[in-house]
Amino acid sequence: MKKLCFILLCMIALTMTACANSSEEEDAQTLDEENEGYEEQSGENDEEMQDEENRTATDENDEDGQQESEEDTVNKEIKEEPEYSVSEETWSIVPIDDADEEVVLLTIDDAPDGQALQMAETLYDLGANAIFFVNGHFLNTPEDEEVLKKIHEMGFFIGNHTYNHPFLPDIPEEEQTEEIVSLSDRIEGIIGERPRFFRAPNGANTDHVIELAEEEGMTLMNWSYGYDWEEEYMSSEALADIMVNTEMLGNGANLLMHDREWTAEALPEIVNGLREQGYEIVDPALIE
Repeated sequence: MKKLCFILLCMIALTMTACANSSEEEDAQTLDEENEGYEEQSGENDEEMQDEENRTATDENDEDGQQESEEDTVNKEIKEEPEYSVSEETWSIVPIDDADEEVVLLTIDDAPDGQALQMAETLYDLGANAIFFVNGHFLNTPEDEEVLKKIHEMGFFIGNHTYNHPFLPDIPEEEQTEEIVSLSDRIEGIIGERPRFFRAPNGANTDHVIELAEEEGMTLMNWSYGYDWEEEYMSSEALADIMVNTEMLGNGANLLMHDREWTAEALPEIVNGLREQGYEIVDPALIE
């Protein structure tokens, strides 16, 4: 009997020990799971904090970039402050304040009629700027449009010289408006911006044209001298000589040329000759 009781007591003790071990294992497993959950949560929190730091840094960089962009815009505006105006009496280029007086302006009318792109390339290679005054009737094909785009992309200003080159005083005001505004629309459709300068065919303005140019935000422009439409100057040698050595040449001279074969051939000698005479070629971007 005593032996049986001893055996029962041992079995009870073993059972209790097993239960205790099982409970400890369960507690340990629960603790491990809680630690894993904490680590995951901690990792997520760390990632969120890192994301927030990254966002903050990105926002600061964006603000810095925006500030730099604004500064660039301001600097650009400062650089584009006008340094010259156009005299309404002589049509010469007049310096504002202390701008260089010894400058001349190059302009080319009736473009693009065959040589305009070649002339633009020549001027580009020489580092000389100019205004190309265009007519609408020279913009009839996709090829013509492509030529105008290329001239503009090289940095040259495109001016308005009317759509069909009429003598403006001879036509009604409504037609004068159509000749000018329709060409500005056409030019804008090709190069993405409206002309800043207007020159009337034969230099013949009217009161209506003057008012309209102002409404359209265009500077009126005629010229100081030009010769390439006169028969005696329809050779590159004669034209280059007269353009550089004429008594009409002076500070601020507004030089008129045309999209012509002999003018294109004379252009390098004209530009180099003007520079040898001490004149710089003015950038039209500096004209108000």
